[in-house]
Amino acid sequence: MAVASGLSAANLYYAQPLAAEMAQSLSARPAAVGGAMMSTQVGYAIGMILLVPLGDGRERRSMIVTTLLAAVPALLLVASAQSIPALVMSSFLVGVASSVPQMILPYAVDLVPVEDRGKVVGTIMAGLLSGILLSRTAAGALGAVLGWRAVFVIAAVMMASLAGVLRAAIPKREPATHLPYRAILGSLATVFRDQPVLRRRALVGALGFASFSVFWSMLSFQLAQIGYGSATAGVFGAIGIVGVFVAPVAGRFATGDRPSRINVAALLLTAASFGLFALSGHSLVLIGLGVVLLDAGVQASHLTNQTVIFGLAPALRSRINALYMVTYFAGGALGTVAASYAWSEGKWPAVCLTGAAFALAAMLPLIGERRLAKSS
Repeated sequence: MAVASGLSAANLYYAQPLAAEMAQSLSARPAAVGGAMMSTQVGYAIGMILLVPLGDGRERRSMIVTTLLAAVPALLLVASAQSIPALVMSSFLVGVASSVPQMILPYAVDLVPVEDRGKVVGTIMAGLLSGILLSRTAAGALGAVLGWRAVFVIAAVMMASLAGVLRAAIPKREPATHLPYRAILGSLATVFRDQPVLRRRALVGALGFASFSVFWSMLSFQLAQIGYGSATAGVFGAIGIVGVFVAPVAGRFATGDRPSRINVAALLLTAASFGLFALSGHSLVLIGLGVVLLDAGVQASHLTNQTVIFGLAPALRSRINALYMVTYFAGGALGTVAASYAWSEGKWPAVCLTGAAFALAAMLPLIGERRLAKSS
């Protein structure tokens, strides 16, 4: 399940180290390609709302396999796009069809006792983060040799193969109750309203991921400006693999009494990373150090959030995860848009300021939670 999560999540990030080449190929401005990357994240959020909640009322293996197969034509449409509108639409479809990791997480949590929840979430997240980070490395390297379109063709072949493997490897798992699709979707607003911890954690996650997206969506443009290409952008994805090792550790600590302490420390690391990026100039070493801090901080905060929300209501886990992830990726879309405008107005210094501001803002919802914890 960890491997499947990583391979399917990778679809969301192939474009980031290839953005400069895609813009040149399509004769488009950086902001236009940034809009296509944003549409991927918006599509992912739509997939969260329309598909992931079904895990509370449908057999999960068939959901996962069908969603993987739907990603195949979407990725091929990206590979064949000849204009920005075509790229935006096909990127949106890729996002919708890339929600498999969020179907797998509630399934995995259901298989283990409460005391192992953080460990299991950490293991699945380690696989997911490996896919996210190494996707940039693979895309950058393959794009430099084969061109950006070939990257998405290869991804489509991988999704078709993965669907066959999971169909054979994952057992069927029926929900506790079979609910109509309309009833599941209709209950989402009520779940969000009745779960204040979910609302706070979703906002923390969204602002943290906005900070993450600010950096990664504009990195290739900064590297191009100082004389490097997509292969270099991909290398920084490999450097960020430190987040994979942080995930299981954060998962174990997140089951403690004060998980908000982990969030605050992680978000301070995230803000500090943008200080290094701002000072980096032409130094790839400083950018690399910043990537280590950024990925460790954002992923530790995100995993802490997920460990907390999976303990709220077992019968609602798919819906709770869907609502959290919709908000989370909406934050990513916001960060991508904000980064595009920051680059247009002030280049790299403005991008760094924007990323740090999002990370610091993510700590604000935790103030009330920490006060409640002290008073209880």
